[in-house]
Amino acid sequence: MTSVIEQRKQERVRFLRLPEVLALTGLSRSTIYMRLEQGRFPRPVSLGARAVGWIESEVEEWMRERIAASRSDA
Repeated sequence: MTSVIEQRKQERVRFLRLPEVLALTGLSRSTIYMRLEQGRFPRPVSLGARAVGWIESEVEEWMRERIAASRSDA
């Protein structure tokens, strides 16, 4: 049986740049940054002096949470 820490080490981490996040979520750039300010969207990771990326698994989890929330509201 593997621990949670060991599973995380085995997971592949992929960074998404903004165009991919936009395409994946269907949100606009301004909506993503507004939700970031509100603490309602995963925070990006600094990739360099002028580059950020989002962790794919965090964005996917955010999407699953939105789906679950919309299904429970109905």
